[in-house]
Amino acid sequence: MPGPLVGSDWLAPRLGEPGLVILDASVGTHRGSGQRIPGARRFDIDGALSDHPHPLPHTMPCADAFAEEMRALGVDDAATVVVYDGAGIYSSARSWWMLRAMGFDRAAVLDGGLPAWITAGLPLECGEPVPSGPGDFTARPRAGLLVGSGEVVAALADPTVAVFDARSRERFSGTADEPRPGLRGGHMPGAMNLPFGEILHDGRMRPAPELRAAFSSLAGDRERLVFSCGSGVTACVLALGAELAGYRELSVYDGSWSEWGLPSELPVVTGS
Repeated sequence: MPGPLVGSDWLAPRLGEPGLVILDASVGTHRGSGQRIPGARRFDIDGALSDHPHPLPHTMPCADAFAEEMRALGVDDAATVVVYDGAGIYSSARSWWMLRAMGFDRAAVLDGGLPAWITAGLPLECGEPVPSGPGDFTARPRAGLLVGSGEVVAALADPTVAVFDARSRERFSGTADEPRPGLRGGHMPGAMNLPFGEILHDGRMRPAPELRAAFSSLAGDRERLVFSCGSGVTACVLALGAELAGYRELSVYDGSWSEWGLPSELPVVTGS
């Protein structure tokens, strides 16, 4: 595994290799027409891979539930996992971060996702994926990769930490309505806005020097970064970009604006 991001040219010649697991993490309209990379299995963050008893969307399931789903997908502790989605880089980054949060490092995101694979003229398949044998995945949760509102409050008050918001500039400023009803508009006081799409180009991650410049232009010399978004999905795109840019002290706010934006005592400001 060359790193947390691989290209279609790396994956294509390895299709069918023992120990390689390909996971399709597409959500919503990005699921497309049912086409997928050969052998891909469904990593469903809208379904079994969210904690549905929790009132917030896309909340990380508990370690036991996550491990059970990974085993059902045939993921072994020694597997090499490549995750992709139908948008380019979107929900695949969330899946990659979830695996890391559960102690699994042999995972990478496919740069450009399914659109890049199709553009390269590489093979596809349709229909139901062939069932896999059970895996032996072991969850080893890591503290600090996914954090709650209390940790974010502390981060906002810490001058050595930079808090990033991956939502659009309009949502960040409060000039656009939130897509989820009942949420306040605006942002956390002290947070910085870096819309996730600005670190991508045509669905692919920008080069590492450009990524470093994008983060450092806001964070300065701070190396500890915390990421938020609407529901904890695109915050992980920023986490992936920061990892590629050389940052190592990274956290994602699991509840993100779906929690912070609810009517509560958590502070909200508007404007840029």
